[in-house]
Amino acid sequence: MWTSNRRTSATHLSRVRQTSIALAVLVCVGISACTAADPPSPASTAEAPTATPLPESGELDADTYLVSGFTVPFEITVPGGWESGGWFLHKDISDEMAVAVNFQVPGYVPMDACAWNGAISAVDPSVEAFATAMAAQLSTETSPPVSVMVGGFPGLEFAHSVAAGVTITDCDFGKICLHSDVKNDCTRWHSSVDERETYRVVDLNGERFVMAVLEIGSVDPALTEEARAVFDSIDFAPGT
Repeated sequence: MWTSNRRTSATHLSRVRQTSIALAVLVCVGISACTAADPPSPASTAEAPTATPLPESGELDADTYLVSGFTVPFEITVPGGWESGGWFLHKDISDEMAVAVNFQVPGYVPMDACAWNGAISAVDPSVEAFATAMAAQLSTETSPPVSVMVGGFPGLEFAHSVAAGVTITDCDFGKICLHSDVKNDCTRWHSSVDERETYRVVDLNGERFVMAVLEIGSVDPALTEEARAVFDSIDFAPGT
């Protein structure tokens, strides 16, 4: 009789354990406390998204954008309110006031930024040659270049502005030509004497890359700081 009762009790205990396990599974399904032992979701193991490709044109959302088309692609971070023109990112306050950041690979610099038509010369591909040509350019003024590092690439930085006494209506085609991608025309110019830029010129594995932050008119210091932050955000080695 004791043996029979023992077997009955064991059978009853087994059923109770099975029932308890089933209830525990149901409870775990309904509460988050049991999910710690679950395998990680795909989202938790996925790689971080890459930067958004920079649109060719249009208003930009505040974001970090990837700029390709050069020997070394780079990222640039832009706040809201800026617009893209491809190689020219800008924020316009009025017709007389704006800031911009631009990037190009010019191979030509005019000897005189005002009397430039027919007098645009090829420049040796080095960073130093471009800085020297800009400093020698008539009708403009250039600060002494200083050495900089941009995303692991060495370069030179200098300020460039229209020289005092220059009247833009006296210049060829009403433009102050800074530099160009071609010899027979100007592709980068100022349309007023009240424009100034800070240049950074770097060597991207054999490609001379020229970037600049531009101010037009009497820009508010806060806007200047914002434009400079965009300029400083250019990174040829993101994530390192």
